[in-house]
Amino acid sequence: MAALTGYDTMHALDTSRLLTDEYSAKILLATMGRAKSAFELSEKLNIPIAACYRKINLLVSSGLLYCEERKLTRAGKRINLYKAKVKNARITFERNSIKATIDMIDGTTEDYNYNIDMSMFTTESSQ
Repeated sequence: MAALTGYDTMHALDTSRLLTDEYSAKILLATMGRAKSAFELSEKLNIPIAACYRKINLLVSSGLLYCEERKLTRAGKRINLYKAKVKNARITFERNSIKATIDMIDGTTEDYNYNIDMSMFTTESSQ
């Protein structure tokens, strides 16, 4: 999934799929407050560590999560602390369309629409 910038009809489907994915949703909800490490997210949310890193990378590349801080552990290892960019998210199914709206913590709003041409269902085929 590409970064969430600009208008693209497929983003509504991609965004709704990402927001409603179990692991992605857990990670976003857990990082809406204090930033957390992948290890902490994995351990507390019962997400396998490899899956946790995959979802974190996907959420970061999608613009929904960011690395707030890089910390040095007592053992001398660097860890990233992640925080959600999402403040609120809504997915709306309306007549002929799906709309995904995301309010970001920086005050911006991202809107994505996916429309289906329903005319193909109203024309009668001649046989």
